[in-house]
Amino acid sequence: MALLLLEALGALLLLVFIVWWTMFSGRQKGELKDGSARAASDTKKDGK
Repeated sequence: MALLLLEALGALLLLVFIVWWTMFSGRQKGELKDGSARAASDTKKDGK
C-alpha cells in the first residue's frame, strides 16, 4: 500500500514539474504581465 502511495506521489510531482517546465522554461522573468499578454493576443486576432 505504501508503495502505491509513493508511486502516486512521484507521478504527481512529475506532472507538476512538467507543467511548470512548459509554462516558465522559456521566459527570463517568469510569467508575462497582463497588459503584454492581451496585446499579443489582440494582434493575433486582428491578423496583423
